[in-house]
Amino acid sequence: MEQRGYWQESGGRVSAEEAWNIWARHGYDILVAVAQSYHGLITYKELGEQVQASSGIRTSALLHNWIGSVLGRIVREAHRRGDPPLTALVVHTDDGKVGAGYKEVLEVAGEPPVEDEMEREIHAANARLTCYRHFDAVGLPPDGGRLALAPRLEVAVARQRARAPEPRRPLCPTCHLQLPTTGTCDTCG
Repeated sequence: MEQRGYWQESGGRVSAEEAWNIWARHGYDILVAVAQSYHGLITYKELGEQVQASSGIRTSALLHNWIGSVLGRIVREAHRRGDPPLTALVVHTDDGKVGAGYKEVLEVAGEPPVEDEMEREIHAANARLTCYRHFDAVGLPPDGGRLALAPRLEVAVARQRARAPEPRRPLCPTCHLQLPTTGTCDTCG
């Protein structure tokens, strides 16, 4: 018979709240380990699998129905401890973005919301760099490192930049030819 809900591998049932609290404790440790590797990241799916494996508590619920509750607990615990927002290390598999739930990091820190998706990703990249520095990441350069978008997102941004048309220089008001970089028309003087 297939298990439903939340349960211990040993067979006992647990409530969703109990599971989320336990997973948050395990998730915190997992994210600290991720932060100890410069430019380390983990996907939501990987984190979900790891917290279940390390805790011995499983669920049949879909990941997107519970991972936010776990990450919210981690955000608040990191803030309570004075640690940087470890949840910035968690990204979507398909696009490398932190996702809309990242707003809780801003709320807990008392910062205004960031509506622009790319601004949110830059904020998360800065938060990740803070995590790597705070937890003495292996591979962190002596100069303190640099922020970086998740590799998958970085590729998408580079592709988008390559497709963007080059800005056009203004036209001469007299002959309507494109002005050279000097800004003075070679034809009209």
